[in-house]
Amino acid sequence: MGNPVVHFEIRSQDPDASRAFYAEMFGWSYPPGGIDGYTYVDSGVPEGTIAGGISPTQGGAPMVTVFVGVADVTAALDQAAGLGGRIVQPATEVPGVIFGLFADPHGQIVGVASQTG
Repeated sequence: MGNPVVHFEIRSQDPDASRAFYAEMFGWSYPPGGIDGYTYVDSGVPEGTIAGGISPTQGGAPMVTVFVGVADVTAALDQAAGLGGRIVQPATEVPGVIFGLFADPHGQIVGVASQTG
């Protein structure tokens, strides 16, 4: 069974400026409900889109990444490391989701995520 892309994220050194840019560029809005500096993206398309968010860099460089849905985030990160990748952010739990980031052997950052509860 395959694993779908379930989320995208834009991590920015100036998330407010990034939000303003994407609001103007694509008509995105940002509903309440994010956590400390993080906002969800409302693309204005009612169904069939991948959810996303804009946040501060969280200690790393600015980046845009996708998150792939997996059953076990820690196992997926360990598998990536075993295949020559590198764990960038270990399994982290926030309300409703556990996520982590790895770099593939060529340096591309990819996230993995699993819903909780």
